Amino acid sequence: MKNDTDNETAPEGKKKKETSKGTGFDMEIVEVKQGYLTAYVIGTTPLILNRMSEKAKRELLLPKGRKTAVEKATTLKHDPVAEYRDSAYRLSDESAPTYVGLLPTSFKGAVMTAALDLPGVKKAQIGRLTYVEGHMIGVYGLPKLYMSITRSADMNRTPDVRTRAIIPKWACELSIVHTLPLITPTAVSNLLAAAGMTVGVGDWRLEKGSGNYGLFKIVSPNDPAYKQIIAEGSRAAQKKAFDVPECYDDETSELLGWYEEEVVRRHQKGSAVPSGATV
Repeated sequence: MKNDTDNETAPEGKKKKETSKGTGFDMEIVEVKQGYLTAYVIGTTPLILNRMSEKAKRELLLPKGRKTAVEKATTLKHDPVAEYRDSAYRLSDESAPTYVGLLPTSFKGAVMTAALDLPGVKKAQIGRLTYVEGHMIGVYGLPKLYMSITRSADMNRTPDVRTRAIIPKWACELSIVHTLPLITPTAVSNLLAAAGMTVGVGDWRLEKGSGNYGLFKIVSPNDPAYKQIIAEGSRAAQKKAFDVPECYDDETSELLGWYEEEVVRRHQKGSAVPSGATV
């Protein structure tokens, strides 16, 4: 290790240059700039939306405590239609082209995770050198109501029924900011493409191990499939899909049909009905 006395013994012509703070090495700082990459992506597998419900957020903010036996007997645990609507980030701006949104961190996280499997890049480094612009990314496509059996994160892995919005065919536009020359547009594009194949976005994505939802690929803005999703799955159509839910598959349809009949039966017996339920 070298110290401040090295200049005294250095050969003629190889002395370090003097600086205002004493002896030291010359330092050359590379000029860095921001680059912008616009990417158009289309889903190759359905996208499951996973926004935390209003009920869950309010319970975190102001817990009600344990329910009594009477409360459990006179209230219903789930309200599928309300949970379906709550599972999506919705854009309140009427001028926005879509009603459904995704957090930009969904795609940034996917790109960072993809870096773990590729040689020559590190997840933390990609996190510092890239980000996706915007507070919310507009997602095109028609949402449907999807009910599935999930397991809670408790010790017993308790099973439950969870209702979310799923978009079978979806697309969106991303604006990715990256730091030049530390990472090139080609490298960012390659990472995004890898993220679409090996990570995904939304719930039950490939990254989690068991699911394969939320996968995507990069396409041209003139791609026929991309243009069709944009035309058919914009704001007005999405709002209608939330107002009048359509079931995603037969299992969901059967389960929701039984639920609605059971709500009516319990209401007739004097049991409480969740807000917004049809009786």
